[in-house]
Amino acid sequence: MKISQIGFLLALLATSLVAQKQQTATHKNGIAESWISAWNSHDPEKLTAIFTPDVMYEDVPFGAVNHGSEQLRKFAASELEGSPDLHVELASSSIEGEHGSIEWTFSGTDVGIFKTGKKFSVRGA
Repeated sequence: MKISQIGFLLALLATSLVAQKQQTATHKNGIAESWISAWNSHDPEKLTAIFTPDVMYEDVPFGAVNHGSEQLRKFAASELEGSPDLHVELASSSIEGEHGSIEWTFSGTDVGIFKTGKKFSVRGA
């Protein structure tokens, strides 16, 4: 095998590895988009569907810790009832190895959470 052929094969392998890593990153970053989309669907079933049945879902801004799909479903339903125009916007997300983060803004009109009738916006991660 000539040096030019080896160089070509190494470049092809490197390109393939980069493409594979980008595809994996895109798939993993899809987790953040799925979470955002599930909240914005206003369907608690769609939110619980993206987690395993033994989910431990903590919502720090609202001081809620939910264990299992049923508790998460009830939490989501109560948030959606409390703010019928709820909207979640993705600010950023990052996945590295088996860990990741999502930064978001949760906004709407409070008709049942604190019953203020006012618009609100909460940043979270």
